[in-house]
Amino acid sequence: MTSESVTDGQDPGENDRLIAAGGQRIRVRYRPGTGVPLVLCNGIGASLEVLDPLVEHLDSARPVIRFDVPGTGESANSPMPYGFPYLAWTLGRVLDRLEVGVVDILGLSWGGALAQQFAFQNPRRCRRLILVATGTGAMMVPGNPRVLSKMLTPRRFSDPEYGGSIAAELYGGVVRHHGRDVAELLIRQLHAGSKIGYMHQLMAGAVWTSLFALPVIRQRTLIVAGEDDPIIPMINGHIMSRLMPRGRLHRHGGGHIDLVLNASVFGPVIDDFLGPPRIPRRLQRDHPEHLTPGG
Repeated sequence: MTSESVTDGQDPGENDRLIAAGGQRIRVRYRPGTGVPLVLCNGIGASLEVLDPLVEHLDSARPVIRFDVPGTGESANSPMPYGFPYLAWTLGRVLDRLEVGVVDILGLSWGGALAQQFAFQNPRRCRRLILVATGTGAMMVPGNPRVLSKMLTPRRFSDPEYGGSIAAELYGGVVRHHGRDVAELLIRQLHAGSKIGYMHQLMAGAVWTSLFALPVIRQRTLIVAGEDDPIIPMINGHIMSRLMPRGRLHRHGGGHIDLVLNASVFGPVIDDFLGPPRIPRRLQRDHPEHLTPGG
């Protein structure tokens, strides 16, 4: 892939780049727009294409940045295992290369841990935070062990038929009635990623917790939690909203990946929380050159 390219089915307004940062080669896709960019952090093992439905239902004027973590999609494997502090630092270097300063950040599931870490490490760079179907890592109320055991390998990404067969039990929510939609969603990924990349992600999550850092995260935070999420029980959303000084819980009746499969509902929720895609006066004054990808 060239440094900038457009893939089949991709919005022609979006560009892909391979960016060298933090000792990694990261594939990044951005949609230009106006105001503070929204950075999307994906779930474990998933490439950025999985988030296509969500991006399609966000305000078209909002800049959106998404990426493949090392060993996922078209990003190269990391030469060594990593933790979330390092990955958050690497994400910061990627944004530097894009000439982006202040951002909003959304994390889905595993990506919610990265989003929390980024907000903690970059209090002046992260404006608002959205945490979807996620928890506090190693120190949280776990889901059903039988369900979690199905996440120990990335087979559901490389074998869509298998992914569809376990989808209802794994994800809950609308997937219970639309398992085939999940299989089609997985097929949309260009690459499933490598086994070593998936293992690195598992290892990062196994030794990380945000439980003691949440009271320090001062950004306005929207916590989106589903009542039928077999992976992240609803109680985790309540715990996070109580610990975060500016956290607000958005409770819904769905499951773990309703954000993607029911994007027409959740896109407006996110847009409403972030506000219109305009440049706040404070950012115009303090960061006039760092508000959209490319300057």
